Amino acid sequence: MRITDARRITTFSTDVLVVGGGAAGVAAAVAAAREGLRVTLVERYGFCGGGAVAGMSGTICGLYSAHEDPDRPPEKVVFGFVDEFIAAMESRNGLTPPVRYGKTYSRVHDPLVWREVADALVQQAGVRILFHALVTDVFTEGTRVTGARVYTKEGKIDIHARLTIDASGDADATAMAGFATTVGVDGHVQNPTMMFRIQGVDVGRFLSAYGPDSILGTDVSEAIARADPRGMRLPRRKIFLFPTPRKGELLCNATRVVGRDGRELNPLNAVDFTEAEIEGRKQVREYLQFFRAGLTGCESAWVNDTGVQVGVRETRQVKGVATLSNADVTSARKFETAIARSPWPIELHSGEKPKLVWLYRDFYEIPYECFVPEQGEGLIVAGRCLSAEHEAMASARVTAQCFSYGQAIGLAAALCARDCLEPRNLSGATLREELRRRGVALD
Repeated sequence: MRITDARRITTFSTDVLVVGGGAAGVAAAVAAAREGLRVTLVERYGFCGGGAVAGMSGTICGLYSAHEDPDRPPEKVVFGFVDEFIAAMESRNGLTPPVRYGKTYSRVHDPLVWREVADALVQQAGVRILFHALVTDVFTEGTRVTGARVYTKEGKIDIHARLTIDASGDADATAMAGFATTVGVDGHVQNPTMMFRIQGVDVGRFLSAYGPDSILGTDVSEAIARADPRGMRLPRRKIFLFPTPRKGELLCNATRVVGRDGRELNPLNAVDFTEAEIEGRKQVREYLQFFRAGLTGCESAWVNDTGVQVGVRETRQVKGVATLSNADVTSARKFETAIARSPWPIELHSGEKPKLVWLYRDFYEIPYECFVPEQGEGLIVAGRCLSAEHEAMASARVTAQCFSYGQAIGLAAALCARDCLEPRNLSGATLREELRRRGVALD
């Protein structure tokens, strides 16, 4: 059987092609465009946001250092493009003040406002946006990436680019190019989660009963354990519930999506990804039932929305010139070529209770070389597909850091274009200094 598509292929050129419109992709596209480059951003959904919006992770986390004292006010240590994004969210009433998350703080956003802010920023920067556009092939000349083929409803579009930024989250373009990648630990990845929001909550009563920490206490975990044997399927006992900018609403990080056979499902596998979506939606209803019956203030709650897709924590990552190690994170290591910093804990989601490894009163740095493929030219990554070990990635993958990565890699693309360099020949120390000149605090 021969499959054909007789529609004409459209072709155009751009200086930079950004694959994926999550936090990293938006920041990269805007940063590169502001340096005078022609930038094209392609995104498979009809909106930007990636894991933050489609996966409904719902928070801008990774901004504040952790402290043992729960009463210590938030101490912000991450700066740059994320501040501009936060200011735009605040101006639209789309972001909460800092919300306690264990030993640190996070900020909860309205996903509709997130989309609108991203729309405005990329348009104002002059970025060419293609929504509902899926990269299906990457063009190469030898070991150099020269662009990609994108499928849209009108047909295929061939985009030729001086440099391609893979901000897909799953290192899709990197893998299509044949560049080396890794997947979790021996192919095993952290399980996905179906995030959801509930409305009709008496948030005042809820907070009075359970306190300001979005990580609910042992009393709730014990209640979940008691409810499970009575017929509710509640595989995760330690749950995170966040008040949102919307009246009467909580953002719920509560599900633990695993396969029918008990495996951690891998979203790179089509069958696993499908099973995760279906199982995730089932668990949402089970947890809602528990919330209504067992949590103060949630007696009349209903599900307002689930993620467009399950939230993906880990899939494929580039094998980079350098790799962020687990020890780099836990020792708060600093690098001369660092282009971002992170105070966020290592989060390992498996079993009944997530594991959090805190880094108190400090942060680690992420070097530029973690975003440069070990081999191959014309492509650089941004976002959670950086080169990192399993536990390091479980910290480095979050939203504030993805904004930082995107801004740095977008600027790297501009410097490479200006000086006719391949990404591996750009000095990370030079990039760090250029970020400082643009107001990013990295001292």
